[in-house]
Formats: sequence, C-alpha cells, structure tokens
Amino acid sequence: MVQPTEVGELEQVLLQHRVEQFLYREAQLLDHWQWASWLELFDEDILYWMPVRRNRLRRQRGQDEVPEGIEMAHFYDDYSSLQMRVNQMHSGTHWAEDPPSRCRHLVTNVIVQPRSEVSGDAVEYDVWSNFLVHRNRLESETDIWAGERRDVLRVVDTGFKIAHRTILLDQNVVQSKNLSVLF
Repeated sequence: MVQPTEVGELEQVLLQHRVEQFLYREAQLLDHWQWASWLELFDEDILYWMPVRRNRLRRQRGQDEVPEGIEMAHFYDDYSSLQMRVNQMHSGTHWAEDPPSRCRHLVTNVIVQPRSEVSGDAVEYDVWSNFLVHRNRLESETDIWAGERRDVLRVVDTGFKIAHRTILLDQNVVQSKNLSVLF
C-alpha cells in the first residue's frame, strides 16, 4: 500500500524527471542548431537575461545574488528580441555564426520547487540548474562558459514553457569574441 507521503515523493520524482528531460531536450535543440524549435519552448512573456556579475569581497558575498533593477547586462531579451536573434541565425548573414559554431550544452544539478509567487492561475516552478557550454568556431577558436540558470517553468498543455530565465556566468569578464551562442 502506498502511503500519502510516498505519493508526494513519487510525484516529486516524476516532476524532477519531466523537468530534467525538458532541459535536456532544450540543450539538444541548441546543439543541433534547431533554434526555431528552441524558441517554441519559451512563453511569449519571457524575460531572458544575462546580468554582468560583480566581484564582491567575502563580507559582501550575500550581495552577489541576482541583480535587480537597472543593471548592466550582456543581454536583456524579450520574446521579440529572441525571435530576432533566431531569425538572424537562420538568415545566413550572421557574421559571428558563419560558419555556425559547434556547441555542446551540458545541464546538471537541477533543483525544482513549486513557485511561491504565481501569476494568475498558472502553475509554475522555480528551477535552478548549472550549465557548461563549450563552443568551437572555425579551426581553433574555443570558448567555455560555466554558470547557473534560474528559470521559471510554466505548466502548459504541451508540458512546460520557460517564462523567465536568468543566466549567471561564473566569469564576470567574458573573453570570447562574441556572445552569439544561446544559453
């Protein structure tokens, strides 16, 4: 006989699995240059941003959380600007991606929690994950980015949509020639 706490644990394990599979599928779409399909994973009210990190003294470490308000960002995109980036990738005239980069997106350490602040009747989850993106361009250009993603996943009829994504690079100085890769 299944106890009520076991049902809750089983539901949590299934949710964890579904979220991880969603994130792995997203990584696969990016690795295989399926940018239009990748864009379909986002809800139309998406905020997709990568704030610039700041160095903090040890005593200020608590301030190194997600910046809020007016901050410097590598990018701060909504759905239309993501659509523009995807269209540019497909255009064949994106100089930073011709020839296209070979990328590998690795996603680990996924944590899923029900969202305490919910917009309307939507069911949403806070999802934290670590990532490593390896990019090779041309003959010998290699870039590696590591960091954390903080997502809000919204439950929809087809599964999930990404409603918000904050990308926190471990580097605060990006030394690659461009940030044309998607995270």
